[in-house]
Amino acid sequence: MPPPVVVDTQLTGPAGGAAQLGEGPPMRRRSTPHRSGVPRAISLCRTEIFGTARGEVGGVVVFAGQGDARRSMALLWRGDGAGDRGDTRGQTRGQTRGEVRGRPGPKPGLSVGAIVAAAIEVADAEGMAALSMRAVGEQLGRTAMALYTYVPSKGELLDLMYDQALAELPGGYDLAAGRRAAVTAWARDLWALYLRHPWMLQVSQARPVLGPNEYATLETLLGLLRGTDLRPGAVRHVVGTLFAFVRGAAGTIAEARQAEAATGVTDERWWRDRAGLLAEVAPDFAARFPAVAWLESTPPESPAEEPAPGEPYMEQEARRMFEAGLALILAGLDATRHPSGPGAEVDTASA
Repeated sequence: MPPPVVVDTQLTGPAGGAAQLGEGPPMRRRSTPHRSGVPRAISLCRTEIFGTARGEVGGVVVFAGQGDARRSMALLWRGDGAGDRGDTRGQTRGQTRGEVRGRPGPKPGLSVGAIVAAAIEVADAEGMAALSMRAVGEQLGRTAMALYTYVPSKGELLDLMYDQALAELPGGYDLAAGRRAAVTAWARDLWALYLRHPWMLQVSQARPVLGPNEYATLETLLGLLRGTDLRPGAVRHVVGTLFAFVRGAAGTIAEARQAEAATGVTDERWWRDRAGLLAEVAPDFAARFPAVAWLESTPPESPAEEPAPGEPYMEQEARRMFEAGLALILAGLDATRHPSGPGAEVDTASA
C-alpha cells in the first residue's frame, strides 16, 4: 500500500491538532513559516528530498477512515460500479450539474455515484478546504440533508472520493516494450492523476482507504513487478519507494501551482526579492558552501534543459526531476535484479 504521508501545515481547532472531517465549528489555520536564503535550484533539490517527498502540499493533512467503519467499507465495496477501471474523468465532470441539476422537470433521484462525482468536482475546483456536505449538495441542486441518506457523513465521502479518483488509472500495461517501460508508464499515469486531483495528496496514507480501486492500483504495479526475480520483501520496498516518489514529485508541482494564489506573490517576484538579499547578508556564501556554489554555477548540460516557454521554473524543474529520479530508481531496480562485477551480490531478501 502507499506509504504514510505527513503534512506540516494543519488546520487547528481551539485545542490544536489535525483537522477532523466532521461538519463542526470553523477551524483556524496554523501555517509553517517559509524557509528562505537558499539559491533557487538548490531550493528545488531541498524540496524534493525533505519536503513533498513526505506529502507536504499546501493545506491540511486529512486522514481517511474517519467515518463509520462498517458503513464506509460497505459503500466502498458496493456492487454498483465500484472498482471499475479506466478513464472516468467524463463521469466526474458530467454527472453533476449537467445530469442532475441542469435538466428541466422533476429532479432525478440521487445516487452514491452522483454524490461522489460532485464532491470530486468541488475538491478539484476549490480545494479540500471548500469540501463540505453543503457544498456538494449545492453542486447537485440539493440540500446537505438530502445527501445523508446515501452517504452518512463527510468521513465516508472522503473515502469514496479518493477511491473513485483512483479508478481513472488504467487496469493494465503492455509489456511488449519491457517491464521498465511499463512501470514508467504506471508512474507517469499516477503522477498525472495527482496533478488532476491535487487534493488527493492531502489524504494521508497512514490509514489507507482500503477500497477496491486502491487495491487495484496496487495490484497493477505488483503485476508488473511479480514477473521479475525479486523476492517478495524486495518487491514490497520497491512498491513503497515508487508510491512515495511519485507523490513527492507531484506534490512539488501542486505546491508551485498553489503558491501564488495562497501568498499573492509570483515565483519570479519571490526569487527576485530574495536573491539580492542573500548576496547582501551572506557575501561569503561561496566560501562557506563551495559545493552548493559549484552546483548553482553549473550551466544546463544541453538546450533541452532550458525552461519550456510559458512553463514556470519550479514546474519545469519538478518535471525534470520526476523523469530523472524515476529513471534512477528503475536503473537501481535493474541493478538489484542483475548485479555484476566482483562482490556485486545484492541481498534482495532484506532490501
